Amino acid sequence: MKQTKQSRQDVPARMSAKEYAKELRKLQVELCKLQDWVKHKGLRIIIVFEGRDGAGKGGTIRAITERVSPRVFRTVALPAPSDREKSQLYMQRYLSQFPAAGEIVIFDRSWYNRAGVEYVMGFCTKQQHDRFLELCPTVEGYVTSTGIILIKFWLEVSNEEQERRFNARINDPLRQWKLSPMDLPSRTRWYDYSRARDMMLEASDSEHAPWFIVRSDDKKRARLNCISHLLSLIKYEELPKTRVKMPKRSMKGAYDDTRTLRDRRFVPEKY
Repeated sequence: MKQTKQSRQDVPARMSAKEYAKELRKLQVELCKLQDWVKHKGLRIIIVFEGRDGAGKGGTIRAITERVSPRVFRTVALPAPSDREKSQLYMQRYLSQFPAAGEIVIFDRSWYNRAGVEYVMGFCTKQQHDRFLELCPTVEGYVTSTGIILIKFWLEVSNEEQERRFNARINDPLRQWKLSPMDLPSRTRWYDYSRARDMMLEASDSEHAPWFIVRSDDKKRARLNCISHLLSLIKYEELPKTRVKMPKRSMKGAYDDTRTLRDRRFVPEKY
């Protein structure tokens, strides 16, 4: 599915934190409605997030999942494969994470590692890379034919913004944990990653599993645009809810339940 190219001209001003919080809350309310619908209908949904290091995948996923149940919205971020997993079929460890009825599985990086970091950094052969690109649309066609909804997002960050974010990680002790062994080498191979991206999109942008590209230089707008588009791709309805009433506390067996804690160890109240 080809998307209309967006102009970089007339880029809107940065969104204020207040405006962002207001719009995000509206979308998160809709995500809660979607969650109820997915459970009610037993839907199975996979959402794939891919993009360069520093593109904003983690923050976008957190914005999606912070107000919903982790038993419905399950995030999968697999580590590097073990020696045993390397001997398996390439897709095997990903297939084991696929959703059951009433689940949405979000892949923070996915089987497309083979089309990106593995290929660029030399962790797979050219033959393995070519074979993956050849077979991937067929495998995804089988997945969607079983009734699974497969949604794929590519977060596109500019060279300048990626450099700024990497410098922020290097200089901020609260962000240094985000620097993976692949982050800094990826800066030197920018165009290798661009070519790998182009080959991946050309091979796997299909009608049954299209790629949707999110411009992510502005993190706030990227998250809102991504969530809004995600909601537009799934037909859902708001389910009626039973009115909740707070029950009264029973006085049966009542006693002074604060007195029994007086000699226990409490955390010092420093704040």
